[in-house]
Amino acid sequence: MNLQGAKIIVTGGSSGLGKATAKQLKGKGAEVLITGRNEEKLTKVAAELGVKSVLFDVSDFDKIPELTAKMLSELGGVDVLINNAGIGDFALLGDITLAQFQEVFNTNVFGLTLLTQELLPQFKQQQSGNIINIASTASLKGFAYGSVYAASKFALRGLTQCWQAELRKENIRVIQINPSEVPTAFNAKDRVEREDENNKLSAKEIADTIVATLEMDNRGFIPEVTVWATNP
Repeated sequence: MNLQGAKIIVTGGSSGLGKATAKQLKGKGAEVLITGRNEEKLTKVAAELGVKSVLFDVSDFDKIPELTAKMLSELGGVDVLINNAGIGDFALLGDITLAQFQEVFNTNVFGLTLLTQELLPQFKQQQSGNIINIASTASLKGFAYGSVYAASKFALRGLTQCWQAELRKENIRVIQINPSEVPTAFNAKDRVEREDENNKLSAKEIADTIVATLEMDNRGFIPEVTVWATNP
């Protein structure tokens, strides 16, 4: 697709992967709207990048219809949804609580699905659109302490594959991106960005990947791409 003038929503766009992606897309001439849960941070980053913003917590299900309508009004439509907002919780089997599962799935699975579903009529009406789900290498293989987080990302991989089967005939591309570890504010209680590390990915590599998948001509799409650090 041609990103010039494309209308793009990036959830979780006030830091990390979302911020880096919004910056690159804005640089390509897209009209970008970012969401986040911290109003002060969101407003600051939106001004820094020159993009629109809407205060939005995807786990607040009741507000999804209202805030989706607001985002569509702000952008004047939508061509791309990047489901980037996500959280994690890590505990060994034996210590896991129901509340941990509920909190992580509310954001990573349930809210993500309800937001995507709310935008679906717009995509179907125009018979075009792009949905990018930011998953993780945790959607491919489990690991110690990963029961809650990996389960949510395995679920997202299943959703992505189902949506590909349902929406391909509508000319809507559904793409999953699986980053390995990227030092960001993810899972940091103080939400402070971690410094880049030479042996790990940076947010830029994932933003590069997202832009590349979108810029492929509309006649084709990449169903899933995994990005590993060369020397983790």
